[in-house]
Amino acid sequence: MKSRAFMSLALSLSLGLCATLMAPLAAQAQADFPNRPVSLVTPFPAGSGPDAVLRIVSEKLSKIWNQPVTVVNRPGGNGFVAVDATQRAAPDGYTLLQLDSEHLSALPYLYKTRNFAPFNLYDPVAPIFKTSFMVAVPSTSKWQNLRDLVAAAKAAPGRVSYGSWSVGSPGHLGGERMELLTQTEMNHVPFKEMSQLFTNVGNGEIDWSMATIPSSAGVYKAGKLRYLAVAAPARLPQMPDVPTAAEAGGPANFEVNSFVVLLAPKGVAPALRNKIHADMLKALADPDLRARFYTFAFEPINWSPEEIVKATEAKAKINEELIRRKNISLE
Repeated sequence: MKSRAFMSLALSLSLGLCATLMAPLAAQAQADFPNRPVSLVTPFPAGSGPDAVLRIVSEKLSKIWNQPVTVVNRPGGNGFVAVDATQRAAPDGYTLLQLDSEHLSALPYLYKTRNFAPFNLYDPVAPIFKTSFMVAVPSTSKWQNLRDLVAAAKAAPGRVSYGSWSVGSPGHLGGERMELLTQTEMNHVPFKEMSQLFTNVGNGEIDWSMATIPSSAGVYKAGKLRYLAVAAPARLPQMPDVPTAAEAGGPANFEVNSFVVLLAPKGVAPALRNKIHADMLKALADPDLRARFYTFAFEPINWSPEEIVKATEAKAKINEELIRRKNISLE
């Protein structure tokens, strides 16, 4: 018995000594972060708005960290290609993943059998931006406001069409929310490419869609697109003449937005997470970055990791209702 007690004590002392010795090494590793290149993995294709923004962020972080910060595009699988490429990476800050609020809040309900629980796989480490969506129609549309759109949908159930860039996207779920709030039934038409969507809206083949300034800029500047309203409580400074949903005769609580954040594989040390978060906020405060974000109507956000989780949970509650209402699935 004495021998066992002695061995137990020796083991405890040994583990305690190892922890004592390892703690300064871990702290030093975090203090030295980064001492090699960092990868920012994104599920968005090159040239998209979130990709362009991430490249701006990478430039600023590279200067702050004095290390290369590379954007790695892993599009496909509604975000799961990027997830599969990063979830087993070491939680050391050198591999970070960009996801939007729909990846975090809608995919768990769209892919039920995958049991995708984002915050079981990743720790939120830093915010990037938030953006609101507008309701876009062909420039030739007879609708002058949201009141006209809703009236048309009520008059001909299932006849009014709206497009999106994929099932479960903010454009799709935004349309579903419009239906729910106005008690209408419309025809959802998903596209594989965002450019194809807005070309079809501009040509009048689709009645309307949700849109951001960068995603629809080409068709809008060509004079083929109009914005009926912004699905937000306040007008966009970049589009001051576009009314809010309430001002345009639509539901007062019709809000469609998306936020984008950075995550690290689960298990990142709190001190390292705090360093990345602080450095990201420093990058987001850069006047040049803010000016470039402004052109996209992307609003930098300064949320804590806890606020990212809270915002995701609030959005998940809405998306779960919309997805279950129509039994929407991507499986």
